[in-house]
Amino acid sequence: MDNFVIETASGKVRGFAEDGQIAFRGIPYAMPPVGELRLKRAVPVKPWEGVLDAMAYGPKAVQYNDGVCEGSEDCLTLNIRRPMEGENLPVLVYIHGGGYNSGCASDELYHGKSFVSHGIVYVSFQYRLNVFGFYDFTGYPGCEEFDSNCGLSDHIVAMQWIHENIRAFGGDPERVTIAGESAGGTSMIALMAAPGAKGTFGQVIASSALPNCFFTKETAKKNIDLFLEGIGWTEKDLPRLKEIDAYEVLKGNEYVAKEHQYRNPGIFLPTVSIDDLLPERPLEAIARGSAEGIRLMIGSNLHEGTMFVRPEQTNFPNSWDMVREMFVKNHNEAGFARIKDYYEKGNDGSVNGVEMAFINFATDYAFQMPAVRTAQAQKGHGPVWMYRYEFISQMARKTGMLCSHAMDLPCDFNCLEFGFSAFVFQDEPKENVEKIVNDVHLRWVNFIKTGDPGQDWPQYAGYDSPVMIYDRTSGARQLDRTKLMDVWGDMRFYED
Repeated sequence: MDNFVIETASGKVRGFAEDGQIAFRGIPYAMPPVGELRLKRAVPVKPWEGVLDAMAYGPKAVQYNDGVCEGSEDCLTLNIRRPMEGENLPVLVYIHGGGYNSGCASDELYHGKSFVSHGIVYVSFQYRLNVFGFYDFTGYPGCEEFDSNCGLSDHIVAMQWIHENIRAFGGDPERVTIAGESAGGTSMIALMAAPGAKGTFGQVIASSALPNCFFTKETAKKNIDLFLEGIGWTEKDLPRLKEIDAYEVLKGNEYVAKEHQYRNPGIFLPTVSIDDLLPERPLEAIARGSAEGIRLMIGSNLHEGTMFVRPEQTNFPNSWDMVREMFVKNHNEAGFARIKDYYEKGNDGSVNGVEMAFINFATDYAFQMPAVRTAQAQKGHGPVWMYRYEFISQMARKTGMLCSHAMDLPCDFNCLEFGFSAFVFQDEPKENVEKIVNDVHLRWVNFIKTGDPGQDWPQYAGYDSPVMIYDRTSGARQLDRTKLMDVWGDMRFYED
């Protein structure tokens, strides 16, 4: 490797040494989705001349964070980190979360150094978000040139680039694990079902995925209507999306983010659409064998819903009236009554009791129940392991965050030195932190390198299968989901 220069099918790239590893940042995998390519599916990058200096992360996708618009439409780049030595190494491709609204592969939490220290080639990539990646405007007047699922197309083109080129970086294209959390976990489910991604990976780690948030055009239109309201347009104005400033477009997206759970409870937007890239709902495709032979590790956190149901940050229904509205679209009052009764049992009527009922409802509805459905769908087609992360740090208990959404991320990456990670574990004894991090991270490493997270973790076989519980004392425990799945049955919301 001359001066860390690698030759890929797209051209030569120059990386750099960092912390005893070799890093390559900001490698284009697709053409910039700007101008005529705005709201079009990803186009594989054209080969470049000379040597591309892959020294800095590419810009994050256009997004709105804390009242500030940031990022660039020219964002379709990937990053690779590898050990100094080694060939045919296992590969981890990590897809960041953020609700398909925000987030980036360059977040300091996602540097991947610990994985590389274990002899793994680590890859991450940026993809389009919000209006530019996960809104479906096809079928509206004047929008004939728009594409659906632009963000998912970014995923697929990135995976194809990685499959074609990773051997040049010391990775084995036949030993690729994909992983993601939250929206990234949801992408895992989509890629397991997407024909265009077939053959680009063999293993999946889906953390806190939302397998329910795949909708047809007719359902997603309810939130497109909110977008139009927020930006002050009618349908006939939509062709202007090709030309107006990207940050102006985000105003409509922010309006949807604030309003959709009150106006259209239960419909996620942005979302992955059902179309030619994803011809059927992923769980139906997976049950039919779309991910034949794929090894799957899937799970969620004990109190995922904490982050979503509180009034100041709600993204989920937080009243029974809102839940009822979801049910009346397709289900009878008896179904609603059954769910309400299940989550109100043991509720003492206090503020904390009511809030906990909705935390549990949101956790099960969005994360735990769909994860079990995914395991059920895949278990006849490949090995499946299920986990639940239950560790509550002292700081998380004091702040009321409990074992909320994303609490597992520092452990997944063995990355404790930055912002969120440092905050979560700041009052926790060092030995406790080291133990939970090793419990989680080393099982990821084992799975990526060997295809098995560990002999102490039985494969999923049904609702009453043992589940790996990550806590102060971790281990596989019986966790019977039969009652949970009986209560939910085959319910889905907003079926067309």
